[in-house]
Amino acid sequence: MVEKLIIIGSGPAAWTAAIYAARAALNPLVFEGAISETNAQKGSLPLGQLALTTEIENYPGFPRGDLSQYLRSALAPEVYASLPQDGQQGITGPALMELMRQQAKNFGTRVITEDIVAVDFSQHPFVLHASDGQQYQALAVIIATGARANYLGLPSEEKFKNRGVSACAICDGALPRFRNRPVAVIGGGDSAVEEATYLTRFASKVYMVHRRDKLRASRIMAARAMANPKIEILWNRVVEEILGNDEQGVTGIRLASTVGEPSVDLEVAGVFLAIGHTPNTAFLQGQIELTEDGYVRYVKPFRTYTSVEGVFAAGDVADKNYRQAVTAAGLGCMAALDAERWLTEKGWH
Repeated sequence: MVEKLIIIGSGPAAWTAAIYAARAALNPLVFEGAISETNAQKGSLPLGQLALTTEIENYPGFPRGDLSQYLRSALAPEVYASLPQDGQQGITGPALMELMRQQAKNFGTRVITEDIVAVDFSQHPFVLHASDGQQYQALAVIIATGARANYLGLPSEEKFKNRGVSACAICDGALPRFRNRPVAVIGGGDSAVEEATYLTRFASKVYMVHRRDKLRASRIMAARAMANPKIEILWNRVVEEILGNDEQGVTGIRLASTVGEPSVDLEVAGVFLAIGHTPNTAFLQGQIELTEDGYVRYVKPFRTYTSVEGVFAAGDVADKNYRQAVTAAGLGCMAALDAERWLTEKGWH
């Protein structure tokens, strides 16, 4: 059987694409990823990065309030029971993703909980190889596998994720736990400066921790950081340990020296990692054009077309600039519309 459309991924981009494609009678098939230890370590389990977060305050349509009755009515009882909390303070990452997934299924989207481990875009219909050994064919494909944040790999970092450790200042910086309290940003590039600058709106002080004696950021960005009175740059330092407890979450950070000085402890309420992202594109194995950073390259302005006709991309797998749930969802909508129009032009829909 040849599928009209296969969507690879399970974040906001994938589920939004599935919603639009299903409503357009494309009968999409979504590979949401396998539940495995490997995927858990990579941060690429089903439902994407958003399922690893807690409070979501900036997704339109979900102001703070008691959503428990709505969630109970919209989701299957076993899904609702699996959520980390009932939504009384607003929407959570896992709840939002389960709602998107359910909405896609309501319109007839079919879901397979396996990874696509290899593709062959040199022939048409395209051939996709799944982690269960099965092969699938598709007339069109949407790649929406996202990008995972790079972490330090410390056990204490893992312990305090979503309890003071974050990889997205724009997502989490305005949360009450960080307001008027000191925080730390790890990194020395433009992204680190942007994150630190953003956090100065909420935190009392922002420490930038950099392993060298000079920022990697562009000159203008570095000058901006050094001129900001709320930012203090700690040179030649690396994170040795994230300090905290079960009640408060992150309470501090221990920094080792790269030039032989003693370790120091700082009191901070949050640690924001700004050491880059890795797009989930390894399975493409040269089948499609990527950027130098490994992101899928768009070949048409304001469209989701890739270098292979009939293959589209949506979300963080192709977007290294914004990396927000709402922008990923928007790109998912665009990819579904592009795929539908392309299939119609070819006479296949």
